[in-house]
Amino acid sequence: MADFRVAAVFSDNCVLQRDKNVSVFGEGPDGSVVYVTILGGTYHGKTRNGRWMVIIPPMKAQNGITMEVRCADNVRVFRNIAVGEVWLAGGQSNMELEIHTMKGGEELLKTDKEPNVRFYYTQKIAVMDDAFFEAERNTAWSEFGEEAARAWSAVGYLFAKKLAAALNVTVGIIGCNWGGTSSSCWMSREALLEDEELSSYVDEYDRATEGKSVEQQKREYAEYEEYNRKWDEAAAKIYAVDPCISWDELQKKLGPNKWPGPMCCVNPFRPAGLYECMLKRVMPYTLKGFLYYQGESDDHKPRMYYKLFCRLIRHWREDWNDDELPFLFVQLPMHRYRNDPDYKHWCLIREAQQRAFRTVKNTGMAVIIDAGEFNEIHPKDKEPVGERLFRQAMYHVYRLMDEKDAFGPMYDSCIYRDGGMELFFRHADGGIVIKDRVSGFEIAGEDRQYYPADAQVRGNSIFIKSDAVPEPVYARYLWTNYGDVNLFGENGIPVEPFRTDRNDEASSGNADIKIQQVMEL
Repeated sequence: MADFRVAAVFSDNCVLQRDKNVSVFGEGPDGSVVYVTILGGTYHGKTRNGRWMVIIPPMKAQNGITMEVRCADNVRVFRNIAVGEVWLAGGQSNMELEIHTMKGGEELLKTDKEPNVRFYYTQKIAVMDDAFFEAERNTAWSEFGEEAARAWSAVGYLFAKKLAAALNVTVGIIGCNWGGTSSSCWMSREALLEDEELSSYVDEYDRATEGKSVEQQKREYAEYEEYNRKWDEAAAKIYAVDPCISWDELQKKLGPNKWPGPMCCVNPFRPAGLYECMLKRVMPYTLKGFLYYQGESDDHKPRMYYKLFCRLIRHWREDWNDDELPFLFVQLPMHRYRNDPDYKHWCLIREAQQRAFRTVKNTGMAVIIDAGEFNEIHPKDKEPVGERLFRQAMYHVYRLMDEKDAFGPMYDSCIYRDGGMELFFRHADGGIVIKDRVSGFEIAGEDRQYYPADAQVRGNSIFIKSDAVPEPVYARYLWTNYGDVNLFGENGIPVEPFRTDRNDEASSGNADIKIQQVMEL
């Protein structure tokens, strides 16, 4: 029975979810019976279609327990298991960013003592070949340590550290993220094809690979990888001498940067690729919920993101067979590269995330508009991100925090008076705090032409007005890819960016096409 396996996500030091039925699963020959013994009880299940699953009844939080999994003569014993809280940390590079590269990360690794956090990283291999399965068998949960935790997700760790301290239980994070990925990478092909708009991700892939054999696709990608390796090495040398060189100038010197390479069956950025190679490999490990930080790589289709994101949330919940599984996510911060125009496409992504928060049940949104960096898509200060995700969890999931502590001010409604607009906010009972000066507001009339507006904070409302707009209709705040953030709630969480009407644009609905063309050029 050499083909009997327990899923790689189960290992020594693993964390099992408390107070829920726990799924233990793996692969084996059809008809074989699998027994799981834990805390004095033995439970069993039968293998069907090559897969088996055993359900363990709910357990209370505790550490240092042992679990035995047996199938005929095959026995696996897992030691030092904790029962606590388990969250999956998904997304792209800002969730992937490692502890040692975050602001203060090296010091944190040296000084944090027994934070009661454990971590499992789903391996980052995009093709399921023999090397994939061999490498997967060597993955394992790890406990915190100066060396062991260096490559952990900074956001995932900071969230878990605060949660473990607040709940006095062990918290386990499953890292399942990859830099530069679209949400379409983390969904099945079938889910994307359900919708005519979302199917464009698959259609583009199919057109790129049409008529090409697997061998040709692999060869072209290998050629790209060698080209890209040499390009990156040369770019690093140039940046060392001239760190402010523009992207266009760099490409004039070195030739075009071809990232992310030809779309093909081995490209990690292909639709559904990482869903198969990463997410499904830990599915359906019993969780408390999901953490998600993504959106940057879908900015070329910003008006589609709301639909894409909502489908992803529903998809993951379906896969875990729990329609109410909490889904906490990060709204994108400020960002613009030095030489880019303000396309305002990140505004649309943020708005789509805001809509998802308001319309999809059991979601939470961490507003971090103040935590971006100019000309840097990977902000290094991840403390606000982990902290605000923690606040969302404490309010939405654990019910241990008041609403006023979990949220910053959010736009609610407006009235028209005295030639201007008075904007009202939820979660602003303590007033709105001005850090420097009031800025970032714009106002427009029926022609939808926006002008900067003067603004006055009046307790929990803000009055805005402009002489250029005698009859205002629309207003918006921080409707920019990058700008100054000066307004906060009394708890330090910034006022959420917004516009009062999604139909305020003077241009037609084909702006996505313009962004796509510019981004490709």
